[in-house]
Amino acid sequence: MITPEETPPLNTPPITLPTLEMRHTRGTVLIVEDDRSIRRYLEVILQRAGYCVVAAADGLEAMKTALTSAIDAVVTDAIMPHVNGYELCRFLRHHPKFARMPVVLLSGFERADAAQEANDRPDYYLAKPVRPEELTGCLARLLLKAA
Repeated sequence: MITPEETPPLNTPPITLPTLEMRHTRGTVLIVEDDRSIRRYLEVILQRAGYCVVAAADGLEAMKTALTSAIDAVVTDAIMPHVNGYELCRFLRHHPKFARMPVVLLSGFERADAAQEANDRPDYYLAKPVRPEELTGCLARLLLKAA
């Protein structure tokens, strides 16, 4: 039972819990990675940096997710089953909704951009293993430039 001494004053503002929009003010990032542990690692990095994260396990799933979700940027692995990161980037660049969206490609190999047309390339390449500050800094710059 609550006694009158324990009752909070009526002029106290109500407690407001942070909404999803309040917590993720930096934008929504689609992470595309076939390795579950790396995907989770990237999710945690970006969530801690204030991004809302949507994840996909391969390029085909990413295409479907991009078409049905509001995303601001894509971070994708280069080598994946079904549709790889280069093919995903080509899809995004040729789709009117995503043509100017920032795309970061992660790869454990050297850049293989020589064979790609300039319009099909990602905005940035990062080598695996990616450092948290490198990824978040890169995304922040790309999203600021795209705004």
